[in-house]
Amino acid sequence: MKTCKVLALIVVVLLLCAFPAFAADTPGANSPFYGNAVGAGFGAALTIIGAGYGFGRIGSAALESMARQPEVAGRVQTGMIIIAALLEGATFFALIVCIIMATQA
Repeated sequence: MKTCKVLALIVVVLLLCAFPAFAADTPGANSPFYGNAVGAGFGAALTIIGAGYGFGRIGSAALESMARQPEVAGRVQTGMIIIAALLEGATFFALIVCIIMATQA
């Protein structure tokens, strides 16, 4: 729990440090620092971290349940693949949104 609080504090501090990037009058006026790119980068990073955590949880829970009850391994594996596909679809959608936001002027 303490790790989550520290991680959340780090994300908040990084987002607050990036806040002046959104105050620029014209994008790219004597500055290589783009707010859209920074926001999209943070969004993509959070998406990948969340997806990795989700896939890890799915895999560990499935393996644990298969080890406890080998007779239901087929049903557990099918459910795991369906949930992983849904998670991957949501991850791709979030990454596409981040890419679109990064390319907008």
